[in-house]
Amino acid sequence: MNKKMPMRKCLGCGEMFLQRELVRVVKTKIKTEDENAPEEYEISLDLVGKKPGRGAYVCRNTECFEKAVKAKRFQKALSCAIPDEVTERMRQEMEKGE
Repeated sequence: MNKKMPMRKCLGCGEMFLQRELVRVVKTKIKTEDENAPEEYEISLDLVGKKPGRGAYVCRNTECFEKAVKAKRFQKALSCAIPDEVTERMRQEMEKGE
């Protein structure tokens, strides 16, 4: 019996890969005490692929990451603005992981 392996598209190069070969960028809702407060989100790399939240995928190289950042594909995929300091933190994590 063949188990179907999930495929995902890299936001940088646009090619399809096995999900486990890509790095997931995830948008997770931050829980707040005040239910009337505007919703806040945390954007981070999910190197394991188990964090809850909305995800977008990119190849494990910095070139694809840079292409996706430059074309604002993470913002489109996650439907939110991503501050420069968050992008820089993710860039450093990607460089460490290569």
